[in-house]
Amino acid sequence: MSLPQQTDVLIIGAGAAGLMCAANAAARGRKVVVVDHANKVGKKILMSGGGRCNFTNMEILPKNYLSANEHFCKSALARYTQWDFIGLVLKHGVAYHEKKLGQLFCDNKAQDILDLLLNECDQAGAKIYANCEINTIAALDQEKLALRYKVATSMGDVFCESLVIATGGLSIPTMGATGFGYQVAEQFGLVLKPRTAGLVPFTLSPTQLEQFKDCVGNAAEVRVSCGEQSFTENLLFTHRGLSGPAILQISSYWSPGQFVRIDLLPNINLNDYLITQQQNRPKVLLTTLMSELLTKSIAQAFCNSVAEIRPINQYTPKEIQAIADIFHAWEIIPAGTEGYRTAEVTLGGVDVDCLSSKTLEAKTQPGLFFIGEVIDVTGHLGGFNFQWAWASGYAAAQFV
Repeated sequence: MSLPQQTDVLIIGAGAAGLMCAANAAARGRKVVVVDHANKVGKKILMSGGGRCNFTNMEILPKNYLSANEHFCKSALARYTQWDFIGLVLKHGVAYHEKKLGQLFCDNKAQDILDLLLNECDQAGAKIYANCEINTIAALDQEKLALRYKVATSMGDVFCESLVIATGGLSIPTMGATGFGYQVAEQFGLVLKPRTAGLVPFTLSPTQLEQFKDCVGNAAEVRVSCGEQSFTENLLFTHRGLSGPAILQISSYWSPGQFVRIDLLPNINLNDYLITQQQNRPKVLLTTLMSELLTKSIAQAFCNSVAEIRPINQYTPKEIQAIADIFHAWEIIPAGTEGYRTAEVTLGGVDVDCLSSKTLEAKTQPGLFFIGEVIDVTGHLGGFNFQWAWASGYAAAQFV
């Protein structure tokens, strides 16, 4: 199979942002070709949300995004909102439901979202090719030619007017993630922000793992903080360290060597609770009381920090406060993260100051666009990264 020799728009990357851009650009009457090096398109869509695709969130706000320029995401997010994508979901009859914190998931499978995008591309006339490797990209003399780029691929050379990089980040290399988009940015002189794994579990040291070995598989709703940022969500103890939504969220704000502060009981004042129990149930052991508030294993692991386990009425007010602090103010320095292998996103990427916030086009390279995860805009867990894919893909599609 060979590619058309020329097209108006060539999109590299058939993920969420690339397919969204393709459908909308083709709907404007542009001739669109999408290529992807993977054997199947949309792999990350299919595995997302436990196979049900958390495709957006009811509460999309700029504060849900990390970027060196916090204002950059506002333009695209305002022009293609969560309500726009929900409208598309309804148009295609995809059944969905809201989970906690405004997260929207498919009732059935993530395949429904991929099918929706592929149907939109098909109806608009966008052509999609998998198993297509990119060899070289060259900018042409734009004063002489309407076509600005020559892209050499394993399926032949393609000349295009607009070139869109929608190749994603480095997260989950088993899904085919590569740094290709960053290489293209560097080739054309764009600045890159440092890349790190985001929305990723923490690893703990051998000593820490030994301390919490009996807690593996146990979860608790916690408030986790790092610097000025905090999240209240579930934490999960694992064989390698700490995971769960609360940990994934805070990981995007954590730097190696930083403390993470965890309140294991964010919904009660443990000091007041224990004082009340001293009056109501004076003979009950501390471990018994704590096991009523947390799982037995978690309660025991933290009670091990208490000098002596006694009936609750045998602790002084000062000791009660110290016990409360153990559970409300657990401070830990993670050994690291699990890295790109399990990270849901890549922080950093193409510096947004090199791009137009309106068009997503490179300011110094006409006809070259960057959308989705490859640029320095990263959402929180909960459908925010998909909404950025939809919004940035749509925004670029209006100008390619």
